[in-house]
Amino acid sequence: MLKRIVIVVLVFVFVNQVKGQTGTDGRDENALNPIRSAVPFLTISPDSKSGALGDAGVATAPDLSSQHWNASKYVFMKERSGVALSYTPWLRSLQVNDLNLLYLSGYTNVDRKQAVSGSIRYFNLGEINEVLEDGTPTYKKIRPNEYALDIGYSRKFSEYFSGGLVFRYIRSDIANGTSGLGTGSNQARYEPGNSFAADITTYYQRDIKLQGYDGEMAYGLNISNIGNKMAYSQDKESQFIPTNMRIGGRLSIDLDSYNSISATMDINKMLVPTPSDSVDLQTIGVIEGIFQSFGDAPGGAKEELNEIMWSIGTEYWYMNQFAIRAGYFHEHASKGNRKYFTAGVGLMLNVFSLDFSYLFPATGGRSNPLANTMRFTLGFTFE
Repeated sequence: MLKRIVIVVLVFVFVNQVKGQTGTDGRDENALNPIRSAVPFLTISPDSKSGALGDAGVATAPDLSSQHWNASKYVFMKERSGVALSYTPWLRSLQVNDLNLLYLSGYTNVDRKQAVSGSIRYFNLGEINEVLEDGTPTYKKIRPNEYALDIGYSRKFSEYFSGGLVFRYIRSDIANGTSGLGTGSNQARYEPGNSFAADITTYYQRDIKLQGYDGEMAYGLNISNIGNKMAYSQDKESQFIPTNMRIGGRLSIDLDSYNSISATMDINKMLVPTPSDSVDLQTIGVIEGIFQSFGDAPGGAKEELNEIMWSIGTEYWYMNQFAIRAGYFHEHASKGNRKYFTAGVGLMLNVFSLDFSYLFPATGGRSNPLANTMRFTLGFTFE
């Protein structure tokens, strides 16, 4: 119906099918079978810091954009409060110039053990000429968009360990202003999709000594977007939202009083049922789908392992004022084939911070829809 929307959705399943061994049920576990969900914009890394670290962020040092990665980190922030605005021009390699992701996040510490936080994520899909399913133009322009509103609470349970909850409202209006799907008597009224979701997060951070150097180690867990399915019409099937489990760790070392370096790694698993010819996803509930997602791949255990995505990143700081970052993200070819390198820089001056990141695709070159993705983040903290 809407060509540009189709392009936007397909970027999340940009794949190259590969051959492999046969699974336990006779299916090729390396065959193309990506996990599908509504509102994939919720999985886009919104900020420049983690965007430069290969999209790793669940255990990185606490920062102003922690709401997306792990809200439990906010209680470890040294400043009393802060706010950050991130901007991502999206899919510029496809010569689409009006798709953008905006992310506004902030927090305030209630006391030394508690923090409240919030964020607004807005995905602008630009202006599109409406076309019916049979290809007939309506000469009507629409402006589809999606957004999510968050509010979070985090608390320290000990000097080293914290937990948090985030509650989220999601609205997806990807056919803004259209009258419906189909034609004539078969036309179904098109409605914006709505969902409520929650994140459950934990974070552990502790100072260490390593070969005589001062350092810090950290671990994080975030089970995000646990929420109801989304439908765009009363006559259309509902879809899972992108429930995801992210686990990661970080090691930071102070080389001397001026220089420090850290390395981080995240592992991701979508907690959404894997598509299968023998299973009707409409009959599966949200909680059932979460547990089922650990063992329902039709290609067997190997395909289940293929669903795990991983990110690695490293960060260098000079005098806690200038940062250089690099990272890598990996997704199996049968599940999306997103493989890319990232790099970026950061600048911090008193209450002001500015970060930038850039993405280099490892597959597809300039034809990769994610090629040349840039992110910009501007932040302010308050004592």
